[in-house]
Amino acid sequence: MSKIFIDTNILVYCMDQADRTKKNRCRNLLQTITGDVKGVISTQVLQEFYVAATKKLGAPELVVKDILHSFRRFEVTMVTPDIINEAIDCSIIHRISFWDSLIIAAAQSARCEKIWTEDLSDGQIIRGVRIENPLNLPEIVPS
Repeated sequence: MSKIFIDTNILVYCMDQADRTKKNRCRNLLQTITGDVKGVISTQVLQEFYVAATKKLGAPELVVKDILHSFRRFEVTMVTPDIINEAIDCSIIHRISFWDSLIIAAAQSARCEKIWTEDLSDGQIIRGVRIENPLNLPEIVPS
């Protein structure tokens, strides 16, 4: 089984009416997570999604809460003090933001092979996890 960590921005784009191309691409992307491919998120992603969807996109709070319930199909990694400590080290060593490092540390903790994100350098491998910007890849069409 393959595990892919899904960063907040990929989930937020699924709701973004301002950029229909990214919205459709991210929705198609999430439809590919079936069978032998497991999606993983963290408690950080759940929190960030709620804030971005309600504040940035202006979605109603209860609608966003319902969407968060649909994320139960993903494995959820709890951000623990150990993961925070790993993120601090990652941030210092790789000179990236703490918040991006927290995503990497959570993905590593969940034994993910890659992270789908727009926020880090595509193709880079940090702590054994490959960074992939799926918005730079050829169009993904679900089967």
